Amino acid sequence: MAKLNLFIRICIAVLLVLGIIYVSSLVDFIFTPIISLFNVVMVPLMLAVFFYYLLRPLIDFLSSRKLKRTLAILLVYLVIAILLLGFTVGVWPSLQSQLLNLGNNMPGVLRAVGEQLSKLENTELLSGLIPENMNLSSQLMGYLNTGFSLATGYVSGLFSFVSNFAIVLFTFPILLFYMLKEGGKFGDKLVSFFPKRYHEEGAGVIAEIDGVMGSFIVGRVLVNLALGVLMYIGFLIIGLPYALLLTMVAVLMNFIPFIGAILSTVPIFIFGLIESPSTAVWSIVVVLVAQQIQDNLVAPYIFGKSMDIHPLTTIILVLAGGDFGGIIGILVIIPVYMMLKIIIVKLYQLFIRTRWDEEPAAPMGPLEPVPGDTAPPADAGENVE
Repeated sequence: MAKLNLFIRICIAVLLVLGIIYVSSLVDFIFTPIISLFNVVMVPLMLAVFFYYLLRPLIDFLSSRKLKRTLAILLVYLVIAILLLGFTVGVWPSLQSQLLNLGNNMPGVLRAVGEQLSKLENTELLSGLIPENMNLSSQLMGYLNTGFSLATGYVSGLFSFVSNFAIVLFTFPILLFYMLKEGGKFGDKLVSFFPKRYHEEGAGVIAEIDGVMGSFIVGRVLVNLALGVLMYIGFLIIGLPYALLLTMVAVLMNFIPFIGAILSTVPIFIFGLIESPSTAVWSIVVVLVAQQIQDNLVAPYIFGKSMDIHPLTTIILVLAGGDFGGIIGILVIIPVYMMLKIIIVKLYQLFIRTRWDEEPAAPMGPLEPVPGDTAPPADAGENVE
């Protein structure tokens, strides 16, 4: 009976939540200004959260060395400014020249890819495998043009999403500064909203979420940097054109689990094919070797068990995030999933599992004698001498 009552209460709670969502959809004009404001501050807020977890270990280390936290943050800001200046002077000119060269030579690049595909189509190995009425090169070129159009659309959408660059540029450092200075107090303030009897559990949940988020962001950055170094060295060895540009694209795309690694391989193979078929094959070998080193050596050492997510779950989450929120949804879906998983598991343990396990047992009646079992009287043997 207790289990049935608990099930009924859970169903009522779910129905109430759905009813609140339905009523909120009827008065969406109230929430429209809030959503607009959220869209404006979402990009600087995401950047601030990302760099907060990335820089917090360094700020904590400097603070432990008896350096005031504000001074430590300003010192880190100064180092970042110097690094950005070094990137602008040392790396950006080469990257900019590759971008300009690629933009000017894009028609020639597509034409060279078509020529290489036609040559491959006429080889003995592929000619016996491809049907006579199938024009492989034209179909692949059609796919490439479609892929470039989709990529251009995604990039245009991303640029339009962050088009208000002034807001991002001036809001993000300020948000990051206050998060680094007082970020540790946010959890305590959030716990204060919970009922007093759940303060300990709430503090544990917030601490667990904080640890998982920090491990995920710092680990992802370190893993991607290691992948970029390995791929860039390999591309230089095989003489792949636009090696620096392709490496940066691969590193950025690798922030998208599984799908990003596959998508970044396509332009690498294409530019390798422009050079020669053997370069295209070797470029794929470099990518596979770098990915294997990353997945089997670097990632397990950095992440440990903090990324306890099944690969199939990751793929489903990435597809769902892309459908709901585009590229931003793809980037945030894994951290959001990890936070919701921790919260849901804790709620289940507090409000469902404990009550289920604490169901009182049925009261026991008076003991009845077992038939055929004759016990001696209580005073039997007392007078025996």
